[in-house]
Amino acid sequence: MLDEEAVRTALEEIRPALQADGGDVSLVKIEGNDVYVRLEGACHGCPAAGMTLLYGVARVLREHLPEIGEVYPV
Repeated sequence: MLDEEAVRTALEEIRPALQADGGDVSLVKIEGNDVYVRLEGACHGCPAAGMTLLYGVARVLREHLPEIGEVYPV
């Protein structure tokens, strides 16, 4: 089971880059080793949101917490 505080700390690393573009990310829930996040602000509905999730948010989370399974948008 993933530690919620560890996930939140890892998200803090990617947050400044998202906020610089008018977006943000929040943790919705953790189920087992899967993480559910919400892209907010300019990121919500952006055509590049899938790439942001995959190559930004998921990459950073896995760097900090290699045990993470999937990262899902909500």
